[in-house]
Amino acid sequence: MAQCIGFIGLGMMGLPMARSLLARGFTVLACDTAAAARDALAEGAAPGAVDYAEDPAAVAASVDVVVLMLPDSRIVASVMETLLPALRPGMLVIDMGSSEPGETRRFAALAAERGARFVDAPVSGSVAKAKTGTLAVMVGGDDAAFAQAEPVLRGMGEAIIRTGDVGSAHAMKALNNFVYAAGLLATAEALRMGEALGLDLGILTDVMNASSGRNIATETKARQEIISGRYAGGFRLGLMRKDLETAGSIAEGTGVDAPSLALCRALWTEAVERLGPNVDNTEIHRFLNARL
Repeated sequence: MAQCIGFIGLGMMGLPMARSLLARGFTVLACDTAAAARDALAEGAAPGAVDYAEDPAAVAASVDVVVLMLPDSRIVASVMETLLPALRPGMLVIDMGSSEPGETRRFAALAAERGARFVDAPVSGSVAKAKTGTLAVMVGGDDAAFAQAEPVLRGMGEAIIRTGDVGSAHAMKALNNFVYAAGLLATAEALRMGEALGLDLGILTDVMNASSGRNIATETKARQEIISGRYAGGFRLGLMRKDLETAGSIAEGTGVDAPSLALCRALWTEAVERLGPNVDNTEIHRFLNARL
C-alpha cells in the first residue's frame, strides 16, 4: 500500500513537489488555503491518490509524515501551533521551506516532547527541478530522523546532502542563498556596465561562463531572464530578501563582520520597497537601472 504523505503548502515550489511525490507512487493528503492549488494537485492524479484536510491538525491525525513547504518561519510557527498538539509518538515533520535556524531548533524540541521527530530539509533548485523531482535537498537531523525522512525526500530530490544537527540545513540554505544573491547582483551590475559600453551582452555572458566569473546567475539567469527582459526565473524578490535577513541574523549571532552581506541586504530591501515582494528576483537588474 502506498505511503500517504501530509503536505502543507502548495505554492510555487510546493505544488510541483507534491506532484513529484504522486509520480513516485506516494499518496498525498494536502492542506492549503488556495482552492486553485488544491484543484491543480488533483489534475491528472490517479483516483484516490489525492485527498484534502481542512487544517494541519487534520493532516496529523491521518498520516505519519508531514511535509511543510511554507514561505517563512512566521507562517511555519502559525501552522505548528495547530500541528504540535496533534503529533503522535513516531511521527515526523519535515520543514522544507527556508526557516530561521533558531526557530527550527525550537520546533524540533517541542516535537520531541510529543515523541515526534522534526527535521529541516530546505531545497535548492528551480521550479523546473521541482517538477522533475531533481532538487538538491539539505537535511538537518539525527540518524533516526534521517532514515525516516530519506525515502520521502528522494521522492522530490536527487542530491540529498546531510548537513548535521537539526537547524543546520536551514542555516546552510540561508548562507548558500546569500552567495547566490551576491553573484546575481554582480552579474546584473556587470551587464549594466557592459550595456553602457555598447558591448554585446550575449558575448559578455559567454565570456563570463567560460571564465572565472561563472556562477549560477551567469549560467541560468543572465541570458535567459535579464538580457531577454523576461524576468521570470521562478524565485520571488521578497523571498530572496527574507533569506538575506536570515543570513544577516546568522552574522549578527556569530559576531562575524559581513560587509558584502550588509550591502546585499540593503539593496534587496530597497528593491522590495520599490518593486514589491512578488516580482522575480532577477528584477534586481531592473531595479538597479531605475535607481540612477
